Amino acid sequence: MKIKAVIFDMDGLMIDTEKLLHRYWIQAANEFGYSMTMDHLLQIRSLAAKYARPKLKSILGESFDYDKVRERRRELMAEHVEHYGIQKKKGLDELLDYLKEREYPLAVATATDMERTQKYLTIIGKIDYFDEIICGPMVENGKPEPDIYLAAAKSLGLPPKECMALEDSPNGILAAFRAGCVPVMVPDLDLPDEETKKLLYAQVTELSEICKILENTR
Repeated sequence: MKIKAVIFDMDGLMIDTEKLLHRYWIQAANEFGYSMTMDHLLQIRSLAAKYARPKLKSILGESFDYDKVRERRRELMAEHVEHYGIQKKKGLDELLDYLKEREYPLAVATATDMERTQKYLTIIGKIDYFDEIICGPMVENGKPEPDIYLAAAKSLGLPPKECMALEDSPNGILAAFRAGCVPVMVPDLDLPDEETKKLLYAQVTELSEICKILENTR
């Protein structure tokens, strides 16, 4: 197997934002009178809104106003980023430098919208490393469906089987697997369950470890 390109998720993989998203989901839900927990949020990690919305309604009740709570969560997150910036995940610099030195085509495949994706990648100084950025609103079906990874591979001009997909969440891994990419998991908030493990090409503890995996595919 020869890997010719690498596709990155963003939140929780390149930037340490998942824990912040969860904190502000819970705060926003509480402001609207809903008791949201971390367990509820783990169930919607990387899910597109059209899947997350009914999932949270099934948990918190049909009265749960997903869109209003999410908009408040976005406001809280924006305030945090404005005051404190964004922290990169360990090993990101090493991995991106390794990939660029070897001229791998690189893409981002994230559920986050383009405006915030570009803003976050600019803040951490990494936006120029990527050849393509594919965001959730650009495809018909978000994660865990394969659309975003199929679009990312196509944008790079390569078949999915030649693209390594880096993800931190089970839903993201499922999307990459369904697309036919080579899924590698860098767990963030939780470890993969047994079903997710079956889909993985590899699992690492930090991004820089992927350099060694790629050396074995050259």
